[in-house]
Amino acid sequence: MSVAFRRDSDEEHKEPRPELPIPVGPNLVTPRGLALIEAKAAEREAALADLVAAGGGEEAIEAIRRELRYWHVRRATAQVTAPPADPEEAGFGSRVTYKQAGETRTVDIVGDDEADPAAGRIAFTAPLARALIGAGVGDKVDFAGRPEALKLVAVAPIPED
Repeated sequence: MSVAFRRDSDEEHKEPRPELPIPVGPNLVTPRGLALIEAKAAEREAALADLVAAGGGEEAIEAIRRELRYWHVRRATAQVTAPPADPEEAGFGSRVTYKQAGETRTVDIVGDDEADPAAGRIAFTAPLARALIGAGVGDKVDFAGRPEALKLVAVAPIPED
């Protein structure tokens, strides 16, 4: 039979899955963020061991290994960073309370892997965090194309959980 009529297996045409994207720049973390990274790595290691012991499929095992590589890189590159020396200045590791359009909001400025906007934790690389970093209590800062859109009300280190 001619090779032209042979059916190749699906495996021969699979594209390799790319690695999980690593955020650009330094991997700044709070102590809580480092603990979260370590917990995620341990969780994925345990899941991999369970899946291998249960004779899981190669595709599922590779998916967990992919995640595990991400968390190992994040743990290896983590830089635990203290809040700013000036407690009145917003920076990495700060809890910032600000007013925007008459509403008062509070956010914690944290690392990329620890960010959870719904819980009030934003990455230091987020536009809002970049607008707040370096500002002090009483300062008005530009945000989202609006001059003096935010007014800082309070700045403090993030309390340790």
